[in-house]
Amino acid sequence: MKILILGAGKMGSFFCDLLSFDHETAVYDADPRRLRFMYNTQRFTSLDEVDAFQPELLINCVTLQYTTDAFRSILPHLPETCILSDIASVKTGLQAFYEQCGRRYVSTHPMFGPTFANLGKLSEENAIVISEGDYMGRIFFRDLYTRLGLNVCEYTFDEHDETVAYSLSIPFVSTFVFAAVMKHQDAPGTTFKRHMRIARGVLSEDDTLLREILFNPRTAGQVARIRDELKDLIGIIDRKDAPALENFLTRIRENIK
Repeated sequence: MKILILGAGKMGSFFCDLLSFDHETAVYDADPRRLRFMYNTQRFTSLDEVDAFQPELLINCVTLQYTTDAFRSILPHLPETCILSDIASVKTGLQAFYEQCGRRYVSTHPMFGPTFANLGKLSEENAIVISEGDYMGRIFFRDLYTRLGLNVCEYTFDEHDETVAYSLSIPFVSTFVFAAVMKHQDAPGTTFKRHMRIARGVLSEDDTLLREILFNPRTAGQVARIRDELKDLIGIIDRKDAPALENFLTRIRENIK
């Protein structure tokens, strides 16, 4: 298959490495410096080169903020039969875009990202394939992710956004709170250092990604749950209520079994 990868960032490089030995691949990025370390693939910096390549599948790996803009800029240079795909972690607006453009499409979300995951060992990671979209496109990505050892789930666009609101907003907001009360530690403990590594990783993410996750319509309800639990915990601490603390710890230990 002829596959065009849009964007030469971390995920674009990952998909290029993954696909270039089994498919004819090309990577397009307007900045030639980002293509310097792309190997075993064609490297495009001009849309005229995309015209000549005639891809059968486009994988959009640009920064979330520019996902739909990148689609719109490259659409005139793609054959009508080319399947569009994205790997965006927030799908807000994408379903409407796909339906409006009238092209075959497939939307997926590798739930491992380059910040924390070991991209060479993904057997404990997950991926989501959106159930709306082109059947053959879904089969392609399901097979690809399965061969990587990923646990693959199939959700609708709405179910995906609900899952992301839970699985990303809760740890992200908890990390923000940790960072907000941060002060320098001359001799930090092991647990503190682990939380610090997580905080630095989360806060190194693109601001657009963080904003889209926080402004997901379903995020506010998840953050309200954190607020309610903190209120209860503060009450237990203020009262020095040992039985209530024991009940609280028992309950939360059950949650993480």
